Amino acid sequence: MTSASRVATVADLDAVVATFTSAFLHDPVWGPVFPDERRRAAQAAVMWRVYAGSALRYPWTLVTPEVEAAAVFIPPGGVELTEEEAAGLEGRLAAVTDAETARAIMVVGERFEAAHPVEPFFYLTILGTHADHRGKGLGMGLVTEGLARIDALGAPVYLESTNPANNKRYESVGFLARDEIVTAGGQVVTTMWRPATR
Repeated sequence: MTSASRVATVADLDAVVATFTSAFLHDPVWGPVFPDERRRAAQAAVMWRVYAGSALRYPWTLVTPEVEAAAVFIPPGGVELTEEEAAGLEGRLAAVTDAETARAIMVVGERFEAAHPVEPFFYLTILGTHADHRGKGLGMGLVTEGLARIDALGAPVYLESTNPANNKRYESVGFLARDEIVTAGGQVVTTMWRPATR
């Protein structure tokens, strides 16, 4: 990796959560699932903390030096959440939203999981740049760093693009549109696949 990125540690968790919360505040999928706009940031932070904290057990969360951007890759055979974390997430979300909202959020994740390819892959599960630092190429820089590490292992990579504006960025580094998931709210999520390079 270049000096522009490093592997995140537990000490970075608060900063990663802040970056993801900012990055996805108005995302076409992850914004509306928290319908109370005044409380959205605080509510969404609960979800991002669970996912980001869980991912730190793998050495595949890359961040910029001051965590202006973060990219979470889950390695083949890994899981986004342990069974215990997954079982507790809906309750955590219900505690800060309500039961109906929490269930709707969980359904999005379940739909994503059901669409996963069968063969082993690296999963670019979360990529976000803090709103204060957008437009500098920081997020895609982390993707490029991660892909270089993965290419050295000869593995494919999969992701779900929740914002159509990002699809061309992913295509520029070798991802191909694979399928579409339509959420209950009507948002179209594009699943994308990058074949192994060797």
